[in-house]
Amino acid sequence: MKEPFTLYSSGIALARFAAERADITHSSRDILGLDFSEPRPMTAQNDTDYAAVKLQPYRLLTLRTEFEAAAASAPAEFSVDGLRYTRAERNGLLYYIQRGVKFPCDALFRDGRLIAWLCPCREQANLLVRDGFEEYTPLALWKDYAARPLYGVSMLGTFHMPMRDGVELAADVYLPEGAPLPVPALLVRTPYDKDDGAQTYFRYVRRGYAVVVQDVRGRNESGGEWLPHYYEVEDGDNTLTWVGTQEWCDGSVGMLGGSYLGYTQWCAAALGNPYLKAMISVVTAGTAFADGPLHGGCFSSGGFAWNFAMTKRRFAPERMDRADWDEILDIRPLEDIGQKALGEDVPFIRKMLAHPCEDSFWLRGNWAKRSTGKTVPVLIQSGWFDDNGMGTTEALDLTAGYPPGTRKVVLGPWQHSGNSRYDLHALSFPAGALRFDLDLLYQKWFDHFLRGEENGVEQSAPVEYYTMGENRWKTASRWPVENADDTPFYFGENGTLFPICGREGRTGYTYDPQDPGTHIIDMSENEIAVPEDYTQEEQRPDYICYTTPTLPAPLTVTGDVRVTLYVSSDAPDTDFMVRLCDVDEAGRSVKLADGILAARFRNGFSAPEYLEPGKVEKLVIRTSKISHCFLPGHRLRVSVTSGAKHFVFPNSNTKDAYNSTESRVAHNTVWHGGAAPSHILLHVER
Repeated sequence: MKEPFTLYSSGIALARFAAERADITHSSRDILGLDFSEPRPMTAQNDTDYAAVKLQPYRLLTLRTEFEAAAASAPAEFSVDGLRYTRAERNGLLYYIQRGVKFPCDALFRDGRLIAWLCPCREQANLLVRDGFEEYTPLALWKDYAARPLYGVSMLGTFHMPMRDGVELAADVYLPEGAPLPVPALLVRTPYDKDDGAQTYFRYVRRGYAVVVQDVRGRNESGGEWLPHYYEVEDGDNTLTWVGTQEWCDGSVGMLGGSYLGYTQWCAAALGNPYLKAMISVVTAGTAFADGPLHGGCFSSGGFAWNFAMTKRRFAPERMDRADWDEILDIRPLEDIGQKALGEDVPFIRKMLAHPCEDSFWLRGNWAKRSTGKTVPVLIQSGWFDDNGMGTTEALDLTAGYPPGTRKVVLGPWQHSGNSRYDLHALSFPAGALRFDLDLLYQKWFDHFLRGEENGVEQSAPVEYYTMGENRWKTASRWPVENADDTPFYFGENGTLFPICGREGRTGYTYDPQDPGTHIIDMSENEIAVPEDYTQEEQRPDYICYTTPTLPAPLTVTGDVRVTLYVSSDAPDTDFMVRLCDVDEAGRSVKLADGILAARFRNGFSAPEYLEPGKVEKLVIRTSKISHCFLPGHRLRVSVTSGAKHFVFPNSNTKDAYNSTESRVAHNTVWHGGAAPSHILLHVER
């Protein structure tokens, strides 16, 4: 007899299945409507119909007997058809999490029967559930929404909104069919084509919101010039006013989205637009010199994969996947990269390269400095290994004084693609690391701040964060967390790292930009901040490592990390890259956080201040955020070097920095102790 299963995304049924071994029928809900199609036979080819939810229903359903057989004795791990699983537990039920993949399909069992596959994604949770077992799955979290009406999706049309300079930007407007108007509206401003993936936001339309998806200036159907960051403050403000004054909008507008879509939110909010009432900021991009493309005054090479994908009017991700990145990143001057690598000039790269300092060009898109300070209730989500993590740091700084209940923060053990992997390069995490409630949290946030619903979301913990090593979620009333103290660890002789400052000394190294150290990433993956094993890399002669003795007790660090360096060089400029690493009993050194600063910008990014040969200067480098427990038997390490190939273009050690056709060797020195107390400042939990 065929057994029924239903596919849900964010608590909404999308498709129904009836399965007996490989004999499967499926009935899918109309993308815009509410009705389901008539059941029809399913084959493996139909799995592509469900690519948006990151599940392969046909493959999984045909394997369910194999899953049940493999899990019958509750082994620690098993594999089925190349899918690898390890045992866990969820609410007292046998639970297996899929290892080694992005967007895993976890398997949940009850009384020997497979009752659901659970797929966590960055901004939603997708579930394939055996009918009758919904209460045992994350679908139960949506019980308060079960009796609420769902609406069809009606596309009102594509509208060309005039900006203040006359350029028109294209936006698609979707309304909840049959809902009484006006309704609150949600705005998404994207450089990745408004018509590609818009159905991701239909869950909000089905729950009674208008949704507006706009191509930012110069992208897809919008007019004007594509120049990353430059136009987003004014364009975002104009767009909010257009949306908020439409007859179908009740005057309350929320914004959502991740990465550049997070950046466009903060830009739109900067001028204090009266229609913006709530935001959900996910892995937001930050401002130019804090985050990119000029992180610490160093031009990002890791971001060039993204740059290549943005060289066409429509998003072209295939341009990121290349085998010749090492050769491409050696091209000088950098203005020639487009022509030599792609066979075409790239005007926006040329314009960015023409502004090496934080001048009016970059300040125009600096949402942090342009902010009026108006409170807009915001939910901020990011991860310890988000390569736009400094953008979230800026958002946390900007909103630090928000009134209670208007800011919520969720920080997990995730990369830029977010809530999507248990295994992240050199680190692996247990079941609780990924969450199935984030989409519900988003829904409640908008329902409260745009509709006025009293659902308690504003009373939940202001900060939720995951501590690695302890491998558990915690809560706090603020960020930085209140139960921790700033604790310095000082650099010392022979690479020591102690809480007490020692006598003055120095250690030098030679940095050759023709042979820089490597920031260990896969360029084509487009993830620049992953935790990786630096054990061999640290053996290079152009690294200095400062390491604590073996820790006798756990040491939990939560918060921003700052490294103060006292340095000198015989070059007029050079870069300093620092990494915080966890060294285990076997000597394996895994990078947890990092930061970089060009020495010429040690006192600010508005103008360079070049080094004098041999003169000691102070640099303060703020790294990415972290919450990590260094376990007993482990050691804490700080490494210092001057090259980070694949992260930034090597500094030539000349006044032309990263964009010189000539380079020189620099002899760099890190001073410690006495009057030059180089150290790392950690926020250590009590």
